[in-house]
Amino acid sequence: MSFANHLKSAKDLVTSYEETRAGFISLALERNKRSTPFIDEARALQARAQTVKKPQDLLRLNDIRSGLISAAGVSDKAAGHLGEEGIDEAIKGLIETFLEPAGPKFVEELVFRYLLTRGDTLGGTMRNIIGFLAQRKLNTAIAAALKIAGVTSFFLGAGGKNWSNTADADQDEIALAKGLSWTVGAGKRTLLYNIKVPQIGSNVDLCLFNCECKSYGEKILALNDSFVALGELKGGIDPAGADEHWKTARSALMRIRNNFSSQKRNPLLFFIGAAIEQRMGSEIWSELQSGQLNNAANLTKPIQVASLCNWLITI
Repeated sequence: MSFANHLKSAKDLVTSYEETRAGFISLALERNKRSTPFIDEARALQARAQTVKKPQDLLRLNDIRSGLISAAGVSDKAAGHLGEEGIDEAIKGLIETFLEPAGPKFVEELVFRYLLTRGDTLGGTMRNIIGFLAQRKLNTAIAAALKIAGVTSFFLGAGGKNWSNTADADQDEIALAKGLSWTVGAGKRTLLYNIKVPQIGSNVDLCLFNCECKSYGEKILALNDSFVALGELKGGIDPAGADEHWKTARSALMRIRNNFSSQKRNPLLFFIGAAIEQRMGSEIWSELQSGQLNNAANLTKPIQVASLCNWLITI
């Protein structure tokens, strides 16, 4: 019952108002940070567009074609399907329907519409960023636990190809790692994110393998005994989506448990989430007490995350 080191009741798992607020602020800051390139692009588009006197003249500026495409409401993905003829039609529609009616303010209209499309791109990026930020926070916590324990460890670089000693890396490199590897008394361990587990036919957020980093491969994946622990990581902070995230994670964990049990194997299971409401906390606590879950932590509570990481690096 390693979870007992940081959890005394279901209430300990629940995300407080202050933690939810801090999470939203953190996301807002990240969103602003990632929006800066789009603002710079819009300014560049504005400066170039101001060199012509009427909307139709924009077609002569080949160097702002990508900007016109975005302002026309065509996403990067859609542009790949439209072809040049379709894109030309979209730009023509932008000019005739929106820019020409704007009169002398056509440049302002162009910039606003550019930002609308790029804003959608940013929204999609932010949905992916939530998981990335959770992974970054967990990487940092695991690396800290390994360092305090005096354990030599390695990390898989952001490119996903090369393993390097964490002692030779800075904090940012470790935070962006795709995986971590270390040696404990029980043997060599390698932790990887978002791995498709053949035994269940779907991706698992966190997989801890009984192998050294350099020996990981399809042969390791095929061996049931290679799996030491599997976990779900949900970094979304919005309370409105908490239950849905838990249902998804719970279903995944149940599938893992059932598939491995049928093969007489029982890897340890754990859950880490940022938005945990009262009912959700009670369900997690119940599964911890029954042994269906081996550990759990609230991502917004540093001591809980640190405790779970101490458990993770010693199993």
